[in-house]
Amino acid sequence: MRLSALCLTLVSTIAISIAASLPAQAQRARVFVSVTGNDANPCTAGSPCKTFQAAHDAVLAGGEISVLDTGGYGTLIINKAVSIVAVGVQASIAIPSGGTAITINASSTDKVSLRGLTLDGTGVGSNGIVFNSGQSLTVEDCVVRNVTNDGLQFFPNGTNQARLAVSNSYFVDNQSFGVDIQPQSSGTTIAAIDRTGLYGNELGLYVGGTNSTGALTVAVTDSVAANNGSQGFIVQSSTTHSISNLSLTHVLSEGGGIGVEATGPNATLWLAQSTVTGSSINGFAASLGGVIKSFGDNYFAADASNLGSLTSAGKQ
Repeated sequence: MRLSALCLTLVSTIAISIAASLPAQAQRARVFVSVTGNDANPCTAGSPCKTFQAAHDAVLAGGEISVLDTGGYGTLIINKAVSIVAVGVQASIAIPSGGTAITINASSTDKVSLRGLTLDGTGVGSNGIVFNSGQSLTVEDCVVRNVTNDGLQFFPNGTNQARLAVSNSYFVDNQSFGVDIQPQSSGTTIAAIDRTGLYGNELGLYVGGTNSTGALTVAVTDSVAANNGSQGFIVQSSTTHSISNLSLTHVLSEGGGIGVEATGPNATLWLAQSTVTGSSINGFAASLGGVIKSFGDNYFAADASNLGSLTSAGKQ
């Protein structure tokens, strides 16, 4: 009897262990989505899921979601390291009224990558991408347009360093900021933006250190801010808050109210090989203790006026 009871207990324990491990075993390092898929599927290439959320929940941390064909894949909340890749197809998210296309609430060691996505607010969706936490976010070949708030909010709230990279992407006709970088804690923040267009937003790129204390460093190259309402590029901070640096190299700021601006103590904008033209208020504005350092190889044309002065930065 004792032996039978022992065997029964052992079998039960094994069964429970196997059952507990099934969800992890079901996850895969690479999963797939298709407009003809089904979220009840295992998200394989032969039996793909239908939405990004189902694929995210099925993929292993650090894995990849591959898009098989053109279509819409629904809003998504990311809570782990993952890459979403759409190559040769148009993967889109129609943002619902008041909603956000992609929200990132990952851990401090998680890296998130988005490639080839089109996020469209159609004038009712609130935000395109909102990054609250994680180690890094990479955005490549993406379009975010027509939202009522920000195209991309990068608002890291941790104490570790957070990194943002945006390449070959477009933020268009968003009613607030195209790209909004505002860390919310004491961690350092580093961002690099290249070959990116900021068109027709209320403000092109905002770099704000007023809600944080860690160093904030943003570099932009080979990019354009055109016809934004208030500013093309602005860096802002204040006393006791983040030392904030925005470097613009080979950029164009055209139209809108103010071309480039640095405002408040601890805010510095560095300008090299760039053109500012057609600003209706100021070509450049250095105000309230903000500093604009120019390497002397920039062009200001057809701007209404300027505010403050440029500080010379020596070439090395």
